[in-house]
Amino acid sequence: MLRWTERAATDLIAIGDYIAADNPAAARSWVEKLRQRAVRASKVPGAGRVVPEIGRDDVREVFQRTYRIVYRVVDDGIVVLTVFEGHRLLSNLDSDEG
Repeated sequence: MLRWTERAATDLIAIGDYIAADNPAAARSWVEKLRQRAVRASKVPGAGRVVPEIGRDDVREVFQRTYRIVYRVVDDGIVVLTVFEGHRLLSNLDSDEG
């Protein structure tokens, strides 16, 4: 199972809005690629790397080009916690989300 926190859903919207300012079709395509990458992660949750800033085995990430998709592994799949550009460090992640 794949679930998205409100923060992660808001992240996707913000990413889409930012790209859509220049190219709406590219924005739709990119957001869909991010969503599909999360779907693939949900099928093999342990395959993502442990998030270096967190250092917990249950909080992992996968990449879609330069974007980081951070998720928590749960009994029945994953909960996507946030999505952001990979050059930034993860900050202010509420460990109770999801």
